[in-house]
Amino acid sequence: MNTLFNMDLMLYLTGIIMLLVAWMTWRDQAHPKRWTSALFWLLFASTFLFSDVLFWLVGKSLTYRIYGVIVVLLALIAGLGGLGSGSHLVTAAGKMSAGITQVSRIGRKIFLPALLIPLITVFLSLAAKDWHVGHWFLLDQKNLTLASLLLACLTALLAACWLTRDTPLQAVRESRRLIDAIGWALILPQLLAMLGGVFVVAQTGQAIQSLVSLLFHPENRLSIVLVYCLGMTLLTMIMGNAFAAFPVMTAGVALPLLIHAQHANPALVVAIGMFSGYCGTLMTPMAANFNIVPAALLELKDNYQIIKVQIPTALAVLICNICLMMLFAFPA
Repeated sequence: MNTLFNMDLMLYLTGIIMLLVAWMTWRDQAHPKRWTSALFWLLFASTFLFSDVLFWLVGKSLTYRIYGVIVVLLALIAGLGGLGSGSHLVTAAGKMSAGITQVSRIGRKIFLPALLIPLITVFLSLAAKDWHVGHWFLLDQKNLTLASLLLACLTALLAACWLTRDTPLQAVRESRRLIDAIGWALILPQLLAMLGGVFVVAQTGQAIQSLVSLLFHPENRLSIVLVYCLGMTLLTMIMGNAFAAFPVMTAGVALPLLIHAQHANPALVVAIGMFSGYCGTLMTPMAANFNIVPAALLELKDNYQIIKVQIPTALAVLICNICLMMLFAFPA
């Protein structure tokens, strides 16, 4: 059966938004680096828009090589300082004045679009799995949560436009303003997630399993739990993303040494393991979109101030994770 809201639609909408950002950047005559910045976002948009066409025209193998070249070009543009911030339709003072007036008029309803996203996502994930009309499902059955998130975001966008009496194009303009502020760090989560897949193909997990088995006795439950939780934290700090560290540490440590050998509860082990990875996210500048970008947006004097504040909380949560796994993940 076909679906109305699926991953393809999400990718195409993302690509269209990035294409509009590239076009707005290129048309901004006051942008100091409009050509290279526009090229950067155009290349990024192409990865969302043209993959199916390339698969059909040149095949999967050549498509992967083309995307590899695109990634290298993106890295070169960003590394050589090809990105910059352009001018926008209103000045910062005018924007602040307009924002205050808008918030005053809307009141507490301003929080409605942000609240709609999690509420609708949870509701649809739980209740709308089997909703269909004829041979068309409402949501993608293979990616139910992401399809629910897509529909929730579209609903929130419409609600925001209704509240502010503005258009979706203005939302794209604001997206461009934020993208200018964030810069290359915007694409870092996607690249790091793919890095996890590369590590899986390179069998890094098996190498870690061999190393852990050599250094620690597989029957020593506490040592293996420490290796898994601390490994998730440290590898996340190195890679900047728990999603990249998760397949490596889970395939190398959790699955063979905890779940199979120690008969641990798989759901508890992987959930706590991922949460341990998030502790690493709080303590690394590699997680730029979480720790460095907010510091830049808040204009903090110390770019690492957010990380310094988060470290005690991250360590406390990590210790709790280890204790929880030891207490509840294993059969009595």
